[in-house]
Amino acid sequence: MEEERNETLIILGCPEVPVQQALALYAADRLNESGTDVLIAGNSAVLVLLKVSDPKKVYAKKMMELDRCIEELASGERTPSTCIVFAHNDAGISYATTIRYLFEGRLIVVVFGREAEELAGQLEISCELIVEKAVHNPGKLRKKIDEVL
Repeated sequence: MEEERNETLIILGCPEVPVQQALALYAADRLNESGTDVLIAGNSAVLVLLKVSDPKKVYAKKMMELDRCIEELASGERTPSTCIVFAHNDAGISYATTIRYLFEGRLIVVVFGREAEELAGQLEISCELIVEKAVHNPGKLRKKIDEVL
């Protein structure tokens, strides 16, 4: 019998909005503490920021370029139990939609930034949705993430 993989994939977009990095590391810490295997995927800019913020890989233990991660999801090589997508612009909404198309498991989409409500309205996929107009202060969004995790 094949063992079910307890892996959560955290997908990050452009690191333009400050709360994303802090919340990604926070979510990774919560998931690591619960015994979940965590992989963070993003573009090279966000991955470098995470490497600088967590040089000993305490929270972001595994990281991968987003394009490679999507290829692995599409081929079936990667089959996480949960995906968390952070979205603060149209590209983030597109990534969330792509992930939903490639992934049938639990999908949590965290929509944040100045236009959070408007962006969330663009989502036409089945997912658990967290929406908060957070840019610099992650407090309210952290509480909502706690509720979902």
